[in-house]
Amino acid sequence: MRWLKFGIIIVLFFGVVYAVSMTFVDENKSFTIEKEINYPIDKVYPQFSNLQNFTRWNAFFSENKNMTVQYYTPYEGKGSAMSYRDKKDNDIFGDLFIRYENPEKTLKLQLFEGQKNMPYAIDLKFVPQNDKTKVIWFIHTPKQTFFKRSLNLISEDFWVNNIDQSMKNLYQILGNKVDKEMQRESIKFDSLMVENEESQLLLGINVTTKNVKDALFKNIVVNHNKVSNYIKMDLGKREDEYGEPVLITDADNFKDKEVSYFYGIPVSKKEGITDNNFSFRTINSSTYYVIFYDGNYAGRVKAIQQLLTKAKKDTMRIGDLQQTFLEEPTSDSKTVMKLSLPVYK
Repeated sequence: MRWLKFGIIIVLFFGVVYAVSMTFVDENKSFTIEKEINYPIDKVYPQFSNLQNFTRWNAFFSENKNMTVQYYTPYEGKGSAMSYRDKKDNDIFGDLFIRYENPEKTLKLQLFEGQKNMPYAIDLKFVPQNDKTKVIWFIHTPKQTFFKRSLNLISEDFWVNNIDQSMKNLYQILGNKVDKEMQRESIKFDSLMVENEESQLLLGINVTTKNVKDALFKNIVVNHNKVSNYIKMDLGKREDEYGEPVLITDADNFKDKEVSYFYGIPVSKKEGITDNNFSFRTINSSTYYVIFYDGNYAGRVKAIQQLLTKAKKDTMRIGDLQQTFLEEPTSDSKTVMKLSLPVYK
């Protein structure tokens, strides 16, 4: 009985302390978070105004494997909406709406959590800064009841952490996407260049096939589809999560009747694969002699011979030739590729 009285007193004491302390906590909270990203406004803004893009890099959605999302027309800009739900946690669900849009300048969003009638107001301001963009988040939390007002003490930290990680994800996605576009715009075909390239991790397949007429290219197309489908369908990778396909082979095997090669697609990290036909292969960073080539597949031989002649003239040792398909291999009469020969002293 004595312990029961003591327990009641303790509970009452902490209840009074909480009640007094909560009188100093606002029933809702507003705060501002500013972030700068090294990409221009025309690349950044669509990642916010299109909710399908938004959920791919926003950490709250992208890092929860149990999260399911449903989008509603018009999908982009004012009037677009989505709902979300955690398949394993019934308490995590909600709706997100874009209520106002001033293209490339302002977005106003409302986020309803669970069955709450009061939303988070999320106002986004975009400030172009040459080739960079400043994104300013104005967050206004919904009113909390007196007994839940303590949540306002941690809400800002949650939003700061989420936005920090989200903007890192966005930077990576835009890097994969925009860098490809910039590379295409600056290509100089048929000119021999020297490049230093970073290492890459490829997921692909080892192949041996005949090198007669157009049989080699047809075989490449078949194996491109195998690798591409495995990465897209089985591993669920999206376009900006992998690189351009690379064929690795001996530099001078174009003269052989039979050719062995590895055909792979760059990925960011190793993960479990269930099909033994596929394997990972690492391309180490190196100095390369490079030629960009546009034409029929058989015509690449002349460009390869240029690379080999240059390496021989410079008394360089060589590694395996890498043929990077800048456009998906579909027709041997029209291939666009980067031929890269690693060289060493």
